[in-house]
Amino acid sequence: MIIRHATTDDLDSVTLIETSSFNEKEAAKKEEIEERIRLDGSYFWLLDDNGEIIAFVQGFPTEAENLTDDMFHTAQKFNTNGGWLMLLSVAAHPLHRGKGFASMVMRRVISDSREQCRKGIVLTCKEQLIPFYQKFGFQNEGKSGSEHGGAIWYQMRLTF
Repeated sequence: MIIRHATTDDLDSVTLIETSSFNEKEAAKKEEIEERIRLDGSYFWLLDDNGEIIAFVQGFPTEAENLTDDMFHTAQKFNTNGGWLMLLSVAAHPLHRGKGFASMVMRRVISDSREQCRKGIVLTCKEQLIPFYQKFGFQNEGKSGSEHGGAIWYQMRLTF
């Protein structure tokens, strides 16, 4: 298994994992995923097991300090030199959940972000996932202003 970055050849696999991990209102559309990969596939970290994508984490750098709903649909706040990495998706293939694969990728994202001298990482998650992110050092900042997909989200921040 290796962790690598995405190319457009990965679009179908990433879309399948995304749509199986989030409900229809929450999941990124195939066109949105394709736009993100074309913009900069290095902000997709993929766990590849001999050509099969097992899990991935996707985000983008920005100067914004909080994750807002518009970030899920447009890349206008993308800034390669931005201090913060906003995570839009953390997902594992349904057949490979609960095996630590998403954690493996998350550790790499954290390591790469530190090496890139980011200020930290921000994400939103549902309440039941707060402990998952806390084990990496993320702090719960409470309910987010996000209404993405009609769900209640909590903003989590890992500051370096």
